[in-house]
Amino acid sequence: MTREPQDAAAERADAARNRARLLAAAALLVSDRGAGHVTMDEVARVAGVGKGTLFRRFGDRNGLLLALLDDVEGEFHDAYTCGPPPLGPGAPAQDRLTAFGRALVERVADETDLGPALGRQIPCDRRRASHYGRAFHDHVSSLLREAGVVGDHDMLAHAMLAFTDLENMDYLRHTCRASTQRLQDAWTDLVRRTTGSPQATKAG
Repeated sequence: MTREPQDAAAERADAARNRARLLAAAALLVSDRGAGHVTMDEVARVAGVGKGTLFRRFGDRNGLLLALLDDVEGEFHDAYTCGPPPLGPGAPAQDRLTAFGRALVERVADETDLGPALGRQIPCDRRRASHYGRAFHDHVSSLLREAGVVGDHDMLAHAMLAFTDLENMDYLRHTCRASTQRLQDAWTDLVRRTTGSPQATKAG
Protein backbone atom coordinates (compact mmCIF):
# COMPACT_ATOMS: atom_id res chain seq x y z
CA MET A 1 0.00 0.00 0.00
CA THR A 2 1.40 3.40 -0.97
CA ARG A 3 1.73 5.84 1.89
CA GLU A 4 -0.09 9.09 1.34
CA PRO A 5 2.09 12.24 1.44
CA GLN A 6 0.13 13.59 4.38
CA ASP A 7 0.84 10.39 6.32
CA ALA A 8 4.58 10.81 5.78
CA ALA A 9 4.36 14.46 6.83
CA ALA A 10 2.43 13.50 9.96
CA GLU A 11 5.07 10.87 10.80
CA ARG A 12 7.85 13.43 10.41
CA ALA A 13 5.96 15.87 12.62
CA ASP A 14 5.49 13.18 15.28
CA ALA A 15 9.19 12.32 15.13
CA ALA A 16 10.14 15.98 15.53
CA ARG A 17 7.79 16.37 18.50
CA ASN A 18 9.18 13.23 20.14
CA ARG A 19 12.74 14.44 19.62
CA ALA A 20 11.93 17.80 21.18
CA ARG A 21 10.17 16.16 24.14
CA LEU A 22 13.05 13.78 24.73
CA LEU A 23 15.69 16.51 24.60
CA ALA A 24 13.60 18.74 26.88
CA ALA A 25 13.23 15.88 29.37
CA ALA A 26 16.96 15.14 29.22
CA ALA A 27 17.82 18.81 29.75
CA LEU A 28 15.48 18.99 32.75
CA LEU A 29 16.98 15.88 34.35
CA VAL A 30 20.55 17.03 33.70
CA SER A 31 19.78 20.39 35.33
CA ASP A 32 18.13 18.74 38.34
CA ARG A 33 20.47 15.80 38.94
CA GLY A 34 23.61 16.32 36.91
CA ALA A 35 24.50 14.61 33.65
CA GLY A 36 26.13 11.65 35.39
CA HIS A 37 22.90 10.58 37.05
CA VAL A 38 20.55 10.61 34.06
CA THR A 39 19.36 7.28 32.65
CA MET A 40 17.53 6.44 29.44
CA ASP A 41 14.61 5.00 31.48
CA GLU A 42 14.15 8.31 33.30
CA VAL A 43 14.32 10.38 30.13
CA ALA A 44 11.67 8.24 28.44
CA ARG A 45 9.43 8.36 31.52
CA VAL A 46 9.64 12.14 31.95
CA ALA A 47 9.10 12.71 28.21
CA GLY A 48 6.13 10.34 28.16
CA VAL A 49 7.68 8.46 25.25
CA GLY A 50 8.39 4.75 24.92
CA LYS A 51 11.97 3.70 25.63
CA GLY A 52 12.10 1.98 22.25
CA THR A 53 11.40 5.31 20.57
CA LEU A 54 14.21 6.90 22.57
CA PHE A 55 16.75 4.24 21.50
CA ARG A 56 15.61 4.36 17.87
CA ARG A 57 16.02 8.12 17.81
CA PHE A 58 19.40 8.44 19.53
CA GLY A 59 20.95 4.97 19.51
CA ASP A 60 22.28 4.99 23.07
CA ARG A 61 22.85 7.27 26.05
CA ASN A 62 25.92 8.85 24.44
CA GLY A 63 23.89 9.62 21.33
CA LEU A 64 21.24 11.33 23.43
CA LEU A 65 23.82 13.39 25.34
CA LEU A 66 25.56 14.35 22.10
CA ALA A 67 22.27 15.58 20.64
CA LEU A 68 21.59 17.57 23.79
CA LEU A 69 25.16 18.91 23.70
CA ASP A 70 24.66 20.18 20.16
CA ASP A 71 21.58 22.09 21.32
CA VAL A 72 23.41 23.53 24.33
CA GLU A 73 26.42 24.60 22.24
CA GLY A 74 24.29 26.57 19.79
CA GLU A 75 24.53 29.83 21.74
CA PHE A 76 28.33 29.65 22.03
CA HIS A 77 28.62 28.73 18.36
CA ASP A 78 26.65 31.85 17.43
CA ALA A 79 28.87 33.95 19.71
CA TYR A 80 32.15 32.98 18.04
CA THR A 81 30.84 32.82 14.46
CA CYS A 82 28.62 35.89 14.27
CA GLY A 83 28.70 37.64 17.66
CA PRO A 84 30.54 40.82 18.59
CA PRO A 85 34.36 40.96 18.56
CA PRO A 86 36.83 39.96 19.79
CA LEU A 87 35.17 36.54 20.06
CA GLY A 88 33.15 37.09 16.91
CA PRO A 89 34.12 38.57 13.52
CA GLY A 90 35.64 42.03 13.28
CA ALA A 91 38.81 41.57 15.35
CA PRO A 92 42.26 40.40 14.21
CA ALA A 93 42.59 36.61 13.98
CA GLN A 94 45.08 36.50 16.89
CA ASP A 95 42.65 38.34 19.16
CA ARG A 96 39.73 36.13 18.13
CA LEU A 97 41.82 33.02 18.79
CA THR A 98 42.81 34.39 22.19
CA ALA A 99 39.21 35.19 23.08
CA PHE A 100 38.00 31.77 21.93
CA GLY A 101 40.38 29.78 24.13
CA ARG A 102 39.87 32.02 27.14
CA ALA A 103 36.11 31.58 26.77
CA LEU A 104 36.52 27.78 26.65
CA VAL A 105 38.61 27.83 29.84
CA GLU A 106 36.03 30.02 31.58
CA ARG A 107 33.23 27.68 30.55
CA VAL A 108 35.03 24.63 31.98
CA ALA A 109 35.32 26.42 35.32
CA ASP A 110 31.62 27.37 35.34
CA GLU A 111 29.71 24.64 37.16
CA THR A 112 26.41 25.92 35.78
CA ASP A 113 27.48 25.51 32.13
CA LEU A 114 25.75 22.43 30.73
CA GLY A 115 28.22 22.13 27.84
CA PRO A 116 31.23 20.92 29.86
CA ALA A 117 28.93 18.97 32.22
CA LEU A 118 27.54 16.97 29.30
CA GLY A 119 30.93 16.66 27.61
CA ARG A 120 32.39 14.96 30.68
CA GLN A 121 29.86 12.14 30.28
CA ILE A 122 30.71 11.43 26.64
CA PRO A 123 33.79 9.43 25.56
CA CYS A 124 36.54 11.69 24.27
CA ASP A 125 36.62 10.21 20.76
CA ARG A 126 32.86 10.69 20.26
CA ARG A 127 32.98 14.17 21.74
CA ARG A 128 35.77 15.27 19.38
CA ALA A 129 33.95 13.77 16.38
CA SER A 130 30.69 15.47 17.29
CA HIS A 131 29.31 18.46 15.42
CA TYR A 132 30.56 20.92 18.01
CA GLY A 133 33.93 19.21 18.37
CA ARG A 134 34.56 19.48 14.63
CA ALA A 135 33.32 23.08 14.64
CA PHE A 136 35.82 24.02 17.37
CA HIS A 137 38.66 22.45 15.40
CA ASP A 138 37.65 24.08 12.12
CA HIS A 139 37.37 27.47 13.81
CA VAL A 140 40.86 27.31 15.36
CA SER A 141 42.39 25.99 12.15
CA SER A 142 40.76 28.78 10.14
CA LEU A 143 41.98 31.47 12.52
CA LEU A 144 45.53 30.11 12.40
CA ARG A 145 45.42 30.29 8.62
CA GLU A 146 43.97 33.81 8.73
CA ALA A 147 46.69 34.87 11.17
CA GLY A 148 49.31 33.89 8.61
CA VAL A 149 50.77 31.02 10.63
CA VAL A 150 53.05 28.88 8.49
CA GLY A 151 52.59 25.15 9.06
CA ASP A 152 50.03 22.37 9.24
CA HIS A 153 47.00 24.29 10.49
CA ASP A 154 45.00 21.09 10.97
CA MET A 155 47.57 19.53 13.31
CA LEU A 156 48.30 22.81 15.08
CA ALA A 157 44.58 23.18 15.82
CA HIS A 158 44.52 19.69 17.34
CA ALA A 159 47.57 20.54 19.45
CA MET A 160 46.11 23.80 20.74
CA LEU A 161 42.69 22.33 21.51
CA ALA A 162 44.33 19.51 23.45
CA PHE A 163 45.12 22.15 26.08
CA THR A 164 41.41 22.93 26.48
CA ASP A 165 40.25 19.30 26.53
CA LEU A 166 37.98 18.70 29.50
CA GLU A 167 40.23 15.95 30.88
CA ASN A 168 43.29 18.19 30.72
CA MET A 169 41.49 21.21 32.13
CA ASP A 170 40.07 19.19 35.03
CA TYR A 171 43.50 17.74 35.81
CA LEU A 172 45.15 21.17 35.78
CA ARG A 173 42.38 22.75 37.84
CA HIS A 174 41.92 20.05 40.45
CA THR A 175 45.26 18.26 40.69
CA CYS A 176 47.65 21.07 39.78
CA ARG A 177 45.43 23.72 41.44
CA ALA A 178 45.77 26.06 38.46
CA SER A 179 43.40 29.00 38.64
CA THR A 180 41.13 30.01 35.78
CA GLN A 181 43.20 33.16 35.32
CA ARG A 182 46.44 31.20 35.09
CA LEU A 183 44.96 28.81 32.52
CA GLN A 184 43.58 31.69 30.46
CA ASP A 185 46.94 33.44 30.56
CA ALA A 186 48.65 30.23 29.44
CA TRP A 187 46.30 30.07 26.44
CA THR A 188 47.06 33.71 25.62
CA ASP A 189 50.78 32.93 25.72
CA LEU A 190 50.24 29.86 23.53
CA VAL A 191 48.46 31.98 20.92
CA ARG A 192 51.20 34.59 21.05
CA ARG A 193 53.94 32.02 20.53
CA THR A 194 52.06 30.12 17.83
CA THR A 195 51.13 33.18 15.81
CA GLY A 196 54.37 35.05 16.48
CA SER A 197 52.40 38.10 17.55
CA PRO A 198 53.31 40.01 20.71
CA GLN A 199 49.99 41.87 20.36
CA ALA A 200 47.70 38.96 21.31
CA THR A 201 45.56 40.39 24.10
CA LYS A 202 43.85 38.93 27.15
CA ALA A 203 40.44 39.25 25.55
CA GLY A 204 37.60 38.02 27.72
